[in-house]
Amino acid sequence: MSHDEVPPSGSDAEPTRPLLFPPPAGPAPSWLPPTNQAPPYPQPYGQSLPPQPTAPPNRHAVPRGRVPGWLWPVVCVLALMLGVLGGLVGGAAYQELRDEPGTVSGGLADVDTVSEPPLEPDNGSIAAVAQQMLPSTVQIIAEYDGKEGGATGSGFVLDRQGHVITNNHVVADAASDDGLIEVVDQDGDRYDATIVGRSPVYDLAVLDVPDARGLAPAALGSSRTLVVGEGVVAIGSPLGLSSTVTAGIVSALHRPVTTGDSSNDSSYINAVQTDAAINPGNSGGPLVNLRAQVVGVNSAIATTGGSIGGDSGNIGVGFAIPIEQVKITADQILRDGEARYPVIGAKVKTGESDGKGAEVDSIVPDTPADTGGLEEGDVITEVDGARVTDGIALIVAIRTHQPGESVTFTVLRNGKERSLTLTLDGEVG
Repeated sequence: MSHDEVPPSGSDAEPTRPLLFPPPAGPAPSWLPPTNQAPPYPQPYGQSLPPQPTAPPNRHAVPRGRVPGWLWPVVCVLALMLGVLGGLVGGAAYQELRDEPGTVSGGLADVDTVSEPPLEPDNGSIAAVAQQMLPSTVQIIAEYDGKEGGATGSGFVLDRQGHVITNNHVVADAASDDGLIEVVDQDGDRYDATIVGRSPVYDLAVLDVPDARGLAPAALGSSRTLVVGEGVVAIGSPLGLSSTVTAGIVSALHRPVTTGDSSNDSSYINAVQTDAAINPGNSGGPLVNLRAQVVGVNSAIATTGGSIGGDSGNIGVGFAIPIEQVKITADQILRDGEARYPVIGAKVKTGESDGKGAEVDSIVPDTPADTGGLEEGDVITEVDGARVTDGIALIVAIRTHQPGESVTFTVLRNGKERSLTLTLDGEVG
């Protein structure tokens, strides 16, 4: 028989076993379970404890396991502040690792340049131009191969962030030899400079001079508004003579010239020609209109031997890179430390020419020239309506455009004229 069953009454019933702890006599307390409740009872032996009186709750006490309500806003504010601080520090560290020294993500749009002309349009005073421009013009000293003063050139302050424009050929040797580059201002103060980027194709370089952020930037003008015969001023350090000013006129515009000692470092320039005295050391300095705005970067001179960019002195034929090209190249370098130039994928003759156009020597497969229908032996006579007389003129004409632009080429093929539209490709250089 199970101990949970109640034995039947009668003679055969087993005697009732006495309880070890019998309940007290009298009526059952109200807190005991009903007598008809089947065991087991809530407490051993059918008993449970009476409820114990509890103290009234303390309305000011904090429940166990919880934090005060006022603490949550404090925690949230601290977490937000730490998150913002961490984001700023992480972003700065990432940007420092990602960017080249001196670069800015927005290019020229993210630096403080000046475009408003400092002087009135009818200004005819060279002295006023010199007074305005000399504080913005610097001398460049590049040391390489352990030689002090290995190369001396000129430059001008581009913006209030301490960027300086000069020629690539002024700093190229120092760049390849990890040499020291210094910038010297009008007062003779020297500042260490690093190369942000350079373009051998356009003979331009951008320097970063953080300690020179107090120097006044030069005002940037336009070469497209120049007219032949207009007065201009060249400023620089010819033969190492800093803060030298010479004056002249615009002798010609859109002059296609090439500079450099070999085909590997040649620069093709759609130049502003001037008779202002330019000598070795003027390279990289500004050519300025009479409103004290930079309209070009002095880059090369012609010599009696027929070469351009040599070490001979001035004979009244100097060339400057138009400021429009300077802006484009500087913007590209400031963004990511390098510059790009347009190509079509065709090789042309750059030697002697009859002046009737640029003859195509060969076509590179899978290039704009190939896919656009240009063929070997074609003679290119125009680029977007501008006349082309020879190979150098063609290269210069192409490089006045930008990669990605669609350009119309007029060609002679088997004595017949036709037009081809090519979308320019781009290369770094």
